[in-house]
Amino acid sequence: MLLKSEDHEASFSILEAPDWMNVIPLTAENEVVLVEQYRYGTEEPTLELPGGMVDPGETHDETAKRELLEETGFSGTEWYYLGNVSSNPAFLTNHTHLYVARNCRKIQEQELDGNERINVHTMPLDDFLDMVKEGTVHHSLVVASVAKFLLWKRTSAR
Repeated sequence: MLLKSEDHEASFSILEAPDWMNVIPLTAENEVVLVEQYRYGTEEPTLELPGGMVDPGETHDETAKRELLEETGFSGTEWYYLGNVSSNPAFLTNHTHLYVARNCRKIQEQELDGNERINVHTMPLDDFLDMVKEGTVHHSLVVASVAKFLLWKRTSAR
């Protein structure tokens, strides 16, 4: 039985945040395009998927394409929506939307925000999946994206 919020009184900290985006960008050679950036919460650089916040008035599709291009300089020709996950339902109100972009190639230099310091890496998809399995890639939203991707891949025979 699920508890309803009116069944319990307590104090909670809730953060209202805009929706976020994660993109799994794949090149024609089946390499994944990744971003490496320093994360202050864990005080270490992490290897992640490109992504970011949905800007006001922007669609999820527009955000996915913009974030991939800004963070990596890459663009894809085929886009697939994988759905969304709750970013962290314990205290966040938003969702993270997940996309796969295929046939990605670099078309320009990065256009980073003032606080972004991002190194771009490409690697074979299987090597990336091994890094997720081993825990080297451990960002929960990246792992959730990979799970959705593997389910999509299995059901779409791609």
